[in-house]
Amino acid sequence: MASHRRPKQPSRARVSVLTAAAATAVALSAQVSAHAAPAQPSKDEVKAQVDKLLDEQEQAAEKYNGAKDRADQLRKQADQLQDQVARSQQQLTELASGLAAVAGDQYRQGGVDPSMQLMLSSDPDKYLTQAASFDQAASTQAETLKSLKDQQRRLDQQKEEAAQVLHELDGQTQALNDAKKDVQTKLQEAQKLLNQLSAADRAAILRGTDGAASRGASRIDPSTLPPASGYAATAVSAALSKQGAAYVWGATGPSTFDCSGLMVWAYKQAGVGLPRTSQAQGSYGTNVGKDWSNALPGDLVIYYGDQHHVGMYIGNGMVVHAPHTGDVVKVMKVDAMPISTIRRV
Repeated sequence: MASHRRPKQPSRARVSVLTAAAATAVALSAQVSAHAAPAQPSKDEVKAQVDKLLDEQEQAAEKYNGAKDRADQLRKQADQLQDQVARSQQQLTELASGLAAVAGDQYRQGGVDPSMQLMLSSDPDKYLTQAASFDQAASTQAETLKSLKDQQRRLDQQKEEAAQVLHELDGQTQALNDAKKDVQTKLQEAQKLLNQLSAADRAAILRGTDGAASRGASRIDPSTLPPASGYAATAVSAALSKQGAAYVWGATGPSTFDCSGLMVWAYKQAGVGLPRTSQAQGSYGTNVGKDWSNALPGDLVIYYGDQHHVGMYIGNGMVVHAPHTGDVVKVMKVDAMPISTIRRV
């Protein structure tokens, strides 16, 4: 008859060992999970961060444009002042030489009393003529001395002004370098984010082909737009002719542009000189307000509270603009971004 023995139960010691091993395995698994590579951000998350960085980059680029424009002005002013200082120094040297010559003549003639010179002169008429010449020379000496002092004053003032301009230029150069560094930092950060995506997704974000990221639209046929008038017509035509040209920060054409650079170049073709930055363009010309329904083709539409972006109204509720790094000159709806002001050139 078969025996029915109960199966042997594991000892308490063995159960404890198994339980401890299981706990250790769970702990190790948790540690591995904690140190695992973070999940890749989604395309939408990358897009939102890149849009923010590119917006900040454009702000920095306009600061750079302003700093560069001011530095260029100061450099030109410093050159002019240094030229003036050199000319004034030359004039001062000539005046001093003339004064020294007059003083030398007087010294050579001053050893004999004038009445004695007249008595000893074999030709009194000649002496009287010379005496009159010496009186005139003395008068000239006084005038030369006055001119010398005036010229020295002007020279000192020009030197001081030149020193102040050069000092400001040094500060502006530092601001220029800081703004440039800021632009490059923003672009590098954006590129790191974009490198996590496929080439197609990168292009979609930069060129705005995925809906919300877009600041632009497709190319537009100028013949479908209402006509502009005067030099505004030339500017609109020029800006639209650059559709597809690459955005490059700090560029004013003729083949690459940033937002304010496109406006400068387009109006230059019409013989109109615009300020270099979008902020300066925001106070140029006549204020039209914020209601784009009052805009005419050629008007400058300035965006955001700090006015760091600008486009040109072309009619039919559209503007042409240079969006940001990685994109090209294109058109967009005039109210696609918050309008700060509209200016009529």
